[in-house]
This record gives sequence, C-alpha cells and structure tokens, in this order.
Amino acid sequence: GKSLSLICGALSWLRDFEEKKQREEAQLLALEDRGQEGKKEPASDEPGRPDSKGGAGEPDWVTAFVQKKEERDMVDRLKEEQMRRKKRDDRLEKIRQNVQLKYAAKRKRSEEEETKRLLQLSKEVLSEGIGVDVLEQLDHNEEELILAEYESDDEKKVVSGLEEDDDDLEEEHVTKIYYCSRTHSQLSQFVREVQKSPFGKDTRLVSLGSRQNLCVNEEVRRLGALQLINDRCMEMQKNKHEKKSDEEIEGKKRRVSRTVCPFYSYEQMQFLRDEVLVEVKDIEQLVALGRETKACPYYGSRYAIPAAQLVVLPYQMLLHEPTRRAAGIKLKNQIVIIDEAHNLIDTITCIHSAEVSGSQLCCAHSQLLQYMERYRKRLKAKNLMYIKQILYLLERFVAMLGGNVNQNPSCQAVSQTGTVLKSINDFLFQSQIDNINLFKVQRYCEKSLISRKLFGFVERYGGPATAVKTNKENQKLGGLQNFLLTLQQGSDKEGDPPMEAENDQLRTASPLMQIEGFLSALTNANQDGRVILNRQGTVGQSSLKFLLLNPAVHFAKVVEECRAVIIAGGTMQPVADFREQLLSCAGVDPARVVEFSCGHVIPPENILPIILCSGPSNQQLEFTYQTRDLPQLMDEMGRILCNLCNVVPGGVVCFFPSYEYEKQVYAHWEKTGLLTRLATKKKVFQEPKKANQVEQVLVEYAKCIKRCSQAGGQMTGALLLSVVGGKMSEGINFSDDLGRCVIMVGMPYPNIKSPELQEKMTWLDKTMPRPAGQAPSRVLTENLCMKAVNQSIGRAIRHQKDFASILLLDHRYARPAIFNKLPEWIRERTQVKPAFGAAFAELRKVRTCILCMA
Repeated sequence: GKSLSLICGALSWLRDFEEKKQREEAQLLALEDRGQEGKKEPASDEPGRPDSKGGAGEPDWVTAFVQKKEERDMVDRLKEEQMRRKKRDDRLEKIRQNVQLKYAAKRKRSEEEETKRLLQLSKEVLSEGIGVDVLEQLDHNEEELILAEYESDDEKKVVSGLEEDDDDLEEEHVTKIYYCSRTHSQLSQFVREVQKSPFGKDTRLVSLGSRQNLCVNEEVRRLGALQLINDRCMEMQKNKHEKKSDEEIEGKKRRVSRTVCPFYSYEQMQFLRDEVLVEVKDIEQLVALGRETKACPYYGSRYAIPAAQLVVLPYQMLLHEPTRRAAGIKLKNQIVIIDEAHNLIDTITCIHSAEVSGSQLCCAHSQLLQYMERYRKRLKAKNLMYIKQILYLLERFVAMLGGNVNQNPSCQAVSQTGTVLKSINDFLFQSQIDNINLFKVQRYCEKSLISRKLFGFVERYGGPATAVKTNKENQKLGGLQNFLLTLQQGSDKEGDPPMEAENDQLRTASPLMQIEGFLSALTNANQDGRVILNRQGTVGQSSLKFLLLNPAVHFAKVVEECRAVIIAGGTMQPVADFREQLLSCAGVDPARVVEFSCGHVIPPENILPIILCSGPSNQQLEFTYQTRDLPQLMDEMGRILCNLCNVVPGGVVCFFPSYEYEKQVYAHWEKTGLLTRLATKKKVFQEPKKANQVEQVLVEYAKCIKRCSQAGGQMTGALLLSVVGGKMSEGINFSDDLGRCVIMVGMPYPNIKSPELQEKMTWLDKTMPRPAGQAPSRVLTENLCMKAVNQSIGRAIRHQKDFASILLLDHRYARPAIFNKLPEWIRERTQVKPAFGAAFAELRKVRTCILCMA
C-alpha cells in the first residue's frame, strides 16, 4: 500500500494543479479578450512629462511597451498550449471511442507488409541474373564492419539524420510525475495497482524500460547482452538513414543493403504512442502491443513521454544523465518519486563506477589491433587516429598493472601484488595519458559504435575455427577463441562472488564495451573519485577500478531541476546518509528538506522484537570479527536456535553476516551433531549463492512449511539460513507462516579492511561535518550496518494481520547509538533481555497466543 499511497497523493495533487492552471489560463484569456474589445488608442504623452522615467531608469513608455509585449507573448503561448492540448485530447478521445480506427490501421499495416514482401521477392528474382564475383560479394558483406567517416569532434554536430528526426518529434512536456523503482517486476506490479485505482481510467501513463525488456526484434534480442542489443539497435537506425547511399550502383558493382529494423517505423510508433496514452499498460502489455502493431515499444514509449502525466521507469534510467538525455526525459519543474530508495546512494555509486580486468584490456588491444591491420586501407585518417589513441590507452593501462599487452596476460606474473589507490589526476599522469583528451575519445566511441563493429569482427573471425592469433609472440598458444576461453575459465574460480546472468552474457561481448565505461568514469572531477589498482597474481587477474566517492555530484542535477523529489522506502532508517551525502553535498537548502515517517498498520501485540544479550549458558553474545569464530559462541548460537525451533511454529529465517560465516557455522553444527537436533523440529534450508537456484529453494521451503502445518507431528516447519545483503534479504516476502521468527546473528558491519570502504571513510572525514563529535566514517559504518539489518528484519511483517517475533543476537544492539537507528515502529516495541530465560518466556507467551488464535 505504500507505493500506491504515494502515487494516489501525487496524482491527486497533479489533478488539482492542472485544474487550477486551466482556470487561471481561462481567466487570463477572458481578461485579454475583454481588454481587446474595450481597447482604445492611447493618448499622447502627458504634457510636461515627455521624459518621465520608470523604476529601472527607462522612460515610462518603454517600460509600458515591454510589459505589454510580455503580456501579449504570454497570452499567445497560452493560446498555443490550449490548441495543442485540445488537439491531443481530441486525437486520444477519437482513438478511445472509435475502435474502427484500430482495425483500419491494422489492415493498412498488413497491406504495407505484403507490398514490401513482393518488392523484396522481385529484387531477389532480378538479382539472380546479375553475375557478381563471389570474392567481391564476400568483401562487401564486411561493409557493416567498417567504421563510417568521423567528420568532427563537435559533440553537437549532427552525425546522422536521427537527431534531425528527433527534433521534428519534439513536443512540449506537460507537468508530470516520474515514478522510479528498482526492478522491472516492481514497476509492472505498481502499474497493475494503478490500473485498479480510481486514477486508472483517466491517467496518461507510460512505462519505460531498457531495450533488453522492450525490444521486439528477435534478431536483436538473440544477442542477449544489454550493451550488444543497444549497439545493434543504434547501428540499424543509422543504416536506415544511410540506406539510399548504400543502394547506389557504381558501375557493375552493387553494394549489399545494410539491415534496418522493420519495427522502426515513425508512423507505426506514433500509433503505438497514442495507444499507450489512451489506456494504462504495463511493460508486458506494451511489448505485446508492439508485436501486434509492428512498432518498436522502446521508441514508441519514449515518444509518449511529453504528453504523459505519469512516467514509470527503473531508477537507473533516471539517475544516469546520458541515459536520461537519450530517453528524452526532462526534469525541469517535474515531480520525481524514487521508491525502494534504501540503497539509492549505493546505486548511484555503482552506476558511475567501473572496473576492467587485465585480461579484458589485453583482449581488447589484441582485437582492435587486428581490426586496424585488416581494414587500415579502408579507414579514414580520423578513425585511424582515434583507434591508435585507444590502443595507446590500453597499453598504458596494462603497464600500470605491471604487464605488457604483447604477452598473454594469464602468463605474466605481477611482481608487486596488492591494492593501490590513486587520485584521477595522479593516475592520468603516472600512466602517461594526461596529454590525451578523454572527452573526445569517449565521444568518438559513442558516435562511431566502434565496440559494436569490433564485436562483429570478432564474431566473424573469432569462432572455433579461427585463424586469428592473439599476437605474433603467442601464436603457439592458439587463436582468439582459446584466449577468450582462458578468460572465462579464469573468472570461474571457487570463492568468487556469484555472477548475475547479465554479467555472464557480457563475458561474450567485446571487452571494449566494458573499457568504454572506465574511460567515461575517468572524466569525473579529481576530488570526486579514485582509481584502484588491484594487482593480484597475474596481469589477467589484476584489475583497474574507478570508485565514485561523491554520489551527490550526479544527483545534484536531479534535485536542482525538479519541482520536488520524494525519496521513499519501507526501511529507510537511518536517513542521515541521504540528508548529508546526497542532499547537503548537492547544495540543497536544509529548509527545503522535509522528513516524514509513519508507523506500521499492525497492532503492537503482533510483533515481538527482542535484543538478546546472552545465551542459555550465559555466554555473552558479541559476534565481532575477533570472537565470532570461537566454537563456544557457535555452540551457544546453536542452542538458541534449538530452543526457538521448539516453540516457534512455521518458518524461521536466520540471517548471518556473510556467506563465509554461514558456511563455517553450518559445518561446525554438522560436526557437533547440533544440525541433526535442529532437523528433528525444522527442515534446514540454506540460501544458494547462484541466483537461478533461489526460486527453487524458496518453493521447497514454502512447501515444507505448508506440509508440516497440515500433517502435524514432530516437525513443525522449516529453518532457512540466509545472508544479509544476499538474495533473500531484499524483495522477498516471508509473510504469515513463512516467517514467524526472524533472527539476526551479530551486526553485519562492512569489511573495514576493504580499500574502497577505507577511502570512502577518509573522504567522509575530510568533507562531512562531525555530528555530536562523532567521526563521519564511524557513522557511515554504523548506518551501513543498520540499513542492512532493517532491510533484513523487514522481510517478516508484510500485511496488517501478520505477526512475528524478531531476535537480534548481539548485546551491542542495546547501545543507544545503535538502538536509535532501528525503525520507530520496531524500536518502540523492542525489549532488551540480558538473559535468555526471560526472552524464552516471552516467546512462549507468543506461542500460547498463536495456539489460541488457531
């Protein structure tokens, strides 16, 4: 209900705002009309005051003229707005009322497709009689791999006709609300709620998403990786604008026509835009409509933005300025609601950070060098110049890792291992690339689509039967495919963090795509980021990483342009980080910041939060890095769980600080036989590391709880061992019997030895004020810890009639500085229990209440 409450309030304001604005416009126009009717020619200047001065030192007649001109211009603008608004409303109403228009448009599309098919067939028949040399045809098949001539470094220069088309499509943006959330599934769920709300019938809503989610061209979708889909889409658009020149006949030679996207039809996308504005649709419905209308949902939805009242989009799209600009999102005087914003700072940091490995750098250099050698005679001077600059950058990056691009990175040992942090300027100077304009190189990569061309080149010549070698010195090591295989094997070592599906797909993409992100990151201001050189074992295993320290620099434009920004979430405590790191650093006036928090809908008796300071054998509970590995502490934790599983019905979810600690505790319990004792009351499940296995574990967990509740007997449910910050600490609802008790083992402080965290803490201590004498770095670690705790324990209570107990196993939770960072609705009901007996008695009371309710 939180998200819907937000949007209903916002849409109510928007409706009132539009009505008020229209009333004011009508009054102003009525006054203007009456003024025109009774208007008389002004008399000549008053005698004796030919040079009377206005307030600004100008003559009165000049001031009056300027004022009247401004009024006339404003009236003209209002009339134009009214005319556009009426035209748009009439068009949408016509579509809404006249269903025949849809069928007419569909019939027209079918006729156009049939005409295209017949034309293509006739071309194929004619081409059979043309004798084209086979070798020549093969050569022309490579045409799409050649870089187009790069005319200018001016980023405002129109390179293709695409930008001109976009100008023609420009429409004035109405006042609107941008609603952002974390994932596409959350957005689809939100749109379905809007459809059921009182605003569902008369709100112009558009859902935005990535090409990966909205593309309906199967040829492009098969590429899998987001970056490849983006580049292929842009290339097909460029081909559309260059199609005429490609089909020119030179003597007896005929060039092969480049592929254009059949769904990129302006007329059909206009139709899709209107369909989107007429009726609220989620992303799935939008994609289905795109397939039906043979129109691109990605661009059709973008064309609907200006007239939309509510734009729903993932917040990565809003927070990244180049993506925002490309999508046509204008934030001036608009409302932005960022929901599920508990990890907003981390998201901004992650979006604008980048990491590349030594293997990727060497691979990109090898690919680009071979590409340049093969097409040297076909490439223009500007292209060659920029390619040589990129090659030089790659050479210097590898040199900074202690390697050489002309040798296999997996065979080059690093002499001085360890992690080194450098400022951006120091990195540029020491790598000897400070004389290269990275802004121009970045713009060249973006405009030329060089990474896409390079990927096509590797696809063509980098297969299993390739004859392309990584370099002259390493011909014995095999071709490019063997090199890529080595990289993949090197990244699948035991102990590495689990990789998401998108990262798996990116392994097959051109490494230059990843490197472009790193080059872009290096254009940040020197004080806002650091470059981390991580030298490990071999050059291939080493990496360069850009770490953004100041997320406010990228959030400032959002705050400056918008009428209002709402940062919302169910577990936002503590909020000091948002106020200081995002808003204060962005220059927001403190008077403009308003905090609002409300309690939970559940009655007080439905939740039992307990801070437990010691276990059944009076062992103090303090799970620090120094003490948590002690066998007696792990035994005490096991005894607590055994007692709880005896009295708590249904599901128990236990959160550990890390995967490694959960694995260590599980092995210890297995060895001591405690796991067997636990299994007599609850079937034990472990959170998997791989994302594709999470669903299966959750299904089995739920089935076990349901089966035990129906069958009765000694086993009363299931115990799920999870990890803070893992797959089940966010976005999973352990409602009702799935989570009757949530246990937090220790305090999940971030790894203080992490170079990234240490640098962030140093930066905070230098730039942030010291509240109550506390070091900002200490506040940061406490806040990160408690955000993770609050997010995890919030998995349990999911609706008004839900109930659960929450156990925080560590005496440090009772400290005022930590205790006050719990959400208010939990904090005001929390009991601190120094001994286990008192806590266990409270839990037994809850058990009795549950039995009575049953």
